[in-house]
Amino acid sequence: MKCPFCSHTETQVVETRVSEDGNFIRRRRQCGSCEKRFTTYERPEVNFPIIVKKDGRRIEYDASKLRGSFSLALRKRPVSTEQVGAAIDRVEEKLLNLGLREVQSNRIGELVMRELKKLDKVAYVRFASVYRSFEDIDEFKTLVDEVRR
Repeated sequence: MKCPFCSHTETQVVETRVSEDGNFIRRRRQCGSCEKRFTTYERPEVNFPIIVKKDGRRIEYDASKLRGSFSLALRKRPVSTEQVGAAIDRVEEKLLNLGLREVQSNRIGELVMRELKKLDKVAYVRFASVYRSFEDIDEFKTLVDEVRR
């Protein structure tokens, strides 16, 4: 494994942990040159469904886009990276369990909203207001009232 800091090709595994659900292995590594530590994750390779966008375009599933959506909604919120990772894992698991070759992008958005609602109400409102393209303050107020209940 190449070091992400200095690109040295020799790294040593310092610690290995299996996730609670057993779906991946987390490894802490240390570079043999610069001695910095970093984390890698080992997961089985799976085929996610093709994502069908609102305009009909079909694109490959991109985990970084999902992570980016969570990060943006949860920016400066008191949610740990472990909680975010677990939420992303649940969304991906649901996508795989659908057993479909293609899935509408809005379905993924709904899955993300469900997870955000469990993690952090403010992040949920942030994401929902952009995702649902609110046109006026009344739509926003309705969403906030729904979250308060």
